[in-house]
Amino acid sequence: MTDRTGVVTAAETGGIQKIFEALASAPRRKILAYLSHSSLTAGEIAERFDMSKPSISQHLGVLEGAGLVRKEKRGQFVHYSIIKESLTNTLNSYVQEVCPVSRPLKKESAKLKGKSDTGGD
Repeated sequence: MTDRTGVVTAAETGGIQKIFEALASAPRRKILAYLSHSSLTAGEIAERFDMSKPSISQHLGVLEGAGLVRKEKRGQFVHYSIIKESLTNTLNSYVQEVCPVSRPLKKESAKLKGKSDTGGD
């Protein structure tokens, strides 16, 4: 929800805040880069880092909590994969809110949509 000045409120930024906190960590950004090509198990991810498996699990938990990765149990292994739509949609929404050019364009689009919904020109 935005206030009267069009500023994004704290309630709206909750998801965005989690994503930016998740992206603030270099190891988490590297994990996302690895997952952008294929799903991997926690062990396969850990092999690529010089840190403990519990640390990797913690990073994966932050990424999952932010809605950037999902896990799927396959046999005895848990596979992690990136949720590309989540990252793309959140970053796009954020840019649309902070980009001064986008506000008038969004208003214009809303007006045009309203006209097309009512059949007016």
